[in-house]
Amino acid sequence: MRYELVIFDNDGVLVDSEPLSNTILSGYLTELGHPTTYDESLRDYMGAAVHRVHDLIKERTGRDLPTDFERNLQERIFAAFERELQGVPGVEDVLGELVADGVAYCVASSGSHERIRVGHHRAGLDQWFEEEWLFSSEDVGKGKPAPDLFLYAAERMGVAPERCVVVEDSPLGVQAARSAGMDVYGYTAMTPVERLDGANGYFSDMKALLGLLE
Repeated sequence: MRYELVIFDNDGVLVDSEPLSNTILSGYLTELGHPTTYDESLRDYMGAAVHRVHDLIKERTGRDLPTDFERNLQERIFAAFERELQGVPGVEDVLGELVADGVAYCVASSGSHERIRVGHHRAGLDQWFEEEWLFSSEDVGKGKPAPDLFLYAAERMGVAPERCVVVEDSPLGVQAARSAGMDVYGYTAMTPVERLDGANGYFSDMKALLGLLE
């Protein structure tokens, strides 16, 4: 395998959380007086840290979201995770092959450490990830499209950026990976290819990722 480290986005790549999260986010924003459709939520916030929601709402309306916005949003999302969340089909096969080939991997997510762990536990993926392989925008203070999170993950895993590959499903994530000097493959199960412009390749079936990594 030509890469020393595979860096996975979490939401939408390892766990099938984007439909749940964006349904809840769009509904909550609408409830707060900021009408937002599901498609608009995907367009504006998919792959982003929660501070982007605060920033865009402030920019567009001049109003701040409530101080308890993040806590309430997280509670609603975690409740939905407990009811419905599943792993992305085929992802355990990919992880198993990486382990068999001795290729290191990790997670670099805009979500919090707690969100990563809750999702992994519900989807049955926690057995595949040690705590020190989980990286969050919380660790660097900047979310995607800034490259900081991916560069931090590579540094902590001891691999040069040019020897890393990122697996992403959001335009913000692809942009961050390219800015970090890393190859990136776009997962198109939910996101059209044209929105992931700049990726080195594309795949819609998770098992097909293995062919791209060779």
